[in-house]
Amino acid sequence: MEEDLFSLGGDAPVPRTLSDRNIDHRAPLAVRMRPRSLEEIVGQQAALEPGSPLRRLVAADDSRTAPSSVILWGPPGTGKTTLAYVVAQSGDREFVEVSAVLAGVKDIREVVDQARARLRTVGRETVLFVDEVHRFSKSQQDALLPSVENRWVTLVAATTENPYFSVISPLLSRSIVLTLEPLERADLDALVDRALTDPRGLDESVTLTDDAREALLRLGGGDARKILTSLEAAAAAALLKDEPEIDAATLAQAVNRAALRYDRGGDQHYDVTSAFIKSMRGSDVDASLHYLARMIESGEDPRFIARRVVIAAGEEVGMADPSALQVAVAAMQAVQMLGLPEGRIPLAQAVVHIASAPKSNASYRALDAAIADVRDGKAGPVPAHLRDAHYAGAKTLGHGTEYRYAHDAPHAVVAQQYAPDELVGVDYYRPTGHGNEAQISRRLEALRRILRSEGDA
Repeated sequence: MEEDLFSLGGDAPVPRTLSDRNIDHRAPLAVRMRPRSLEEIVGQQAALEPGSPLRRLVAADDSRTAPSSVILWGPPGTGKTTLAYVVAQSGDREFVEVSAVLAGVKDIREVVDQARARLRTVGRETVLFVDEVHRFSKSQQDALLPSVENRWVTLVAATTENPYFSVISPLLSRSIVLTLEPLERADLDALVDRALTDPRGLDESVTLTDDAREALLRLGGGDARKILTSLEAAAAAALLKDEPEIDAATLAQAVNRAALRYDRGGDQHYDVTSAFIKSMRGSDVDASLHYLARMIESGEDPRFIARRVVIAAGEEVGMADPSALQVAVAAMQAVQMLGLPEGRIPLAQAVVHIASAPKSNASYRALDAAIADVRDGKAGPVPAHLRDAHYAGAKTLGHGTEYRYAHDAPHAVVAQQYAPDELVGVDYYRPTGHGNEAQISRRLEALRRILRSEGDA
């Protein structure tokens, strides 16, 4: 959040209302430029099309025709908070905002009680905006249910994480989930132009070069709030010069790192991790390094990254290049000893090794097939000659009496049965012709002939 949403009174945070949030030129640019009506909102055409839940929520004279609860789901800076303000400003509604980071069950119940009293005494509806609703515990979300069910409040909740994973089912079933899409280039251009010229914004006090505009939009990562914050910082630097112009150098001086959308427990965590693994599997070295960089720059636990690299070495490369696992394990150990930033170096080496290596999943698929047979009951008695013969009476049971010691035979391979009777002749491991497995395939064919008495040792 770009500003404090609570005034502290006693031990508990007390929610503020819209009337407490007068916007002036001391406020951040992102706050000053917040749209005041649907017409000022850029992007989100699908969510704002005629007849959409948001349109009905804003325009409905009869609250019974509007949804009682809306969950806005989208990346940062796509207008979730803005839409909540616009809903509140339409009609004579009280606006109360709480943050899931600070508010507890007691605070929620207090807001709901006040809303019920307001509705009963003066007939005025309350819009309750809950930011980062995914951070609410189950009990906190449960506390919202009666107010939504009975329309004591109009709930507008915002989240950057998938609500189908982070919001309880009873609340989801009583809500309409609206997905907000990342803003397109034309939307962001319009946003920047308005901020440069609008009296609420920079009021034409600075100009922006084309190169700086490109860099600004790239650094913003599609986050409108981040773009406006970066523009404000660059404008402050430009106003110190004789010519108040924001060029690429001025912007770089004010803002030096791009905003990355990444949540370590949500969609982006899983999406980027999935892309990372699939890029290594697909032998795209450059894409693999890109996703590695994104995870590192976003603060992902390097030990988590290292574990995924070790898994990829065994799962994607396997016996096509057995040294890949050695490199991956060494990288994991190095990360544990070094941490970041130095740990990124062995991680990069392991990722390049895995992505560029020949690929085979034959070894782990072979194990999965064997596990499936065991679970299916195909686990007959161990052949008598392979059983333990080191205890008294074992030989009288025939244990080990016909065992042939492999090292006594040429090439240390001897024809005898190792598998249980019902699995004799079953081939689990089927090596590919990739990398080292091409050689293994030829050797394995000879081994199986000898073991099954189809040739001489």
